[in-house]
Amino acid sequence: MELMYSIVVPVYNRPDETDELLESLTAQTFEHPFEVVIVEDGSTETSEKICEKYREQLDISYYFKENSGPGDSRNYGMRKAKGNYFIILDSDCILPPEYLTAADESLRENYVDCFGGPDASHSSFTTIQKAISYAMTSFLTTGGIRGHKNAVDKFQPRSFNMGISKAAFEKTQGFGKIHPGEDPDLTIRIWKAGFETKFIEKAFVYHKRRISWKKFYKQVYKFGLARPILNKWHPHTKKITYWFPAMFVLALAAAILIFFSLSAIPLLLFAIYFTVLFLDSLVKNKSIVIAFLSLYAVLIQFLGYGYGFLRSSFLLKLNKEEPEKVIPELFFD
Repeated sequence: MELMYSIVVPVYNRPDETDELLESLTAQTFEHPFEVVIVEDGSTETSEKICEKYREQLDISYYFKENSGPGDSRNYGMRKAKGNYFIILDSDCILPPEYLTAADESLRENYVDCFGGPDASHSSFTTIQKAISYAMTSFLTTGGIRGHKNAVDKFQPRSFNMGISKAAFEKTQGFGKIHPGEDPDLTIRIWKAGFETKFIEKAFVYHKRRISWKKFYKQVYKFGLARPILNKWHPHTKKITYWFPAMFVLALAAAILIFFSLSAIPLLLFAIYFTVLFLDSLVKNKSIVIAFLSLYAVLIQFLGYGYGFLRSSFLLKLNKEEPEKVIPELFFD
């Protein structure tokens, strides 16, 4: 089967990011035609003029629709796309020149109907962005349970860097209304439909993620809220590892209390863990500042995710109504 790629990007009030992403697409080494579909999700600050800027360099389509969330916008873009294989990207991503070539070579060697790739820090990222990227990708943190080559669970592609065939999209009807959590939900339904997924290590993106601690906390808190809902929808995917951030937070609080009354040993174990994190980040980022900020990022990550996970688990257990009514802030109409 000859593959024709359509890159689908939902955008919400981020023309500067759209500009950077499209600029990186003009530099692709891929020698075959591909299209770009930009879906404006009800923005007040649109990317239309940015898209016009690249009309002569890219086969680009721009659509504006009412706000309905990133999942529905991706589905909209895939329905409009001309290709038979869709690559879903977030607007805050920048692609290295070899991205499409790497993805295409891997699919031609071992075809699957859905793939995902990793993310990395770009040299232009701020120190906070690099620290957050470390926290979100390191195997020493929740990076070990989020799905990548070395993950403790079967790989689950993430929607900031995800490929899906037209056949798999049509069979599953794409992303659901939940956000975040729409990507693992789709991946599980892709598996149920009989399709395979894989990890393409060389198809990586530079993912900016959140640009402030407050926004980062809000993001990981919502990740925590979403996971118990996914466990409820797909009980066979439950893993004890999803409890780790919540257990970490509770154990750290207990260690601090024990330190003042009984023993310093539990807190010493956490000190060893954070020392390992610091050294690992220092080696990878070659910056003492980023290494220190990585510790803060990991604390925010575990605290936000852990609290969200516990709150969602409690609410779903206490209330027998559908998740959409129990935690409405995660769902688009």
